[in-house]
Amino acid sequence: MKIRGIHHVAIIAGDYERSKAFYTEVLGFQVIRETYREVRDSYKLDLELPDGTQIELFSFPGAPERASYPEARGLRHLAFATGDLDAAVAFLLEKGVEVEAVRVDELTGRRFTFFADPDGLPLELYEG
Repeated sequence: MKIRGIHHVAIIAGDYERSKAFYTEVLGFQVIRETYREVRDSYKLDLELPDGTQIELFSFPGAPERASYPEARGLRHLAFATGDLDAAVAFLLEKGVEVEAVRVDELTGRRFTFFADPDGLPLELYEG
């Protein structure tokens, strides 16, 4: 088996419209398609990042909240690469998104920081 990369990451939103606005208007991901699935009473929004990676944003009525703290087993966070961490942080702050203090990865020497999506999903900006 030869894996070429990550195709997509799936996220379930607590408030679909709020998360849709966050991922499209704040993070700037492009909409590929939006589908309403009547049988599930839910939306599926396919988004594309500049490198072709995709995010599937779902709305599932009644989905339980995600346990983030303390950190639980499973997916820890989703990290996005940026060439200019300072500019990305400034942009998020302008949009009213809280951002943690910038840190330096002790193994790579690269700078990074964390912020969260509207449901508290940990997101990372990694410079490099």
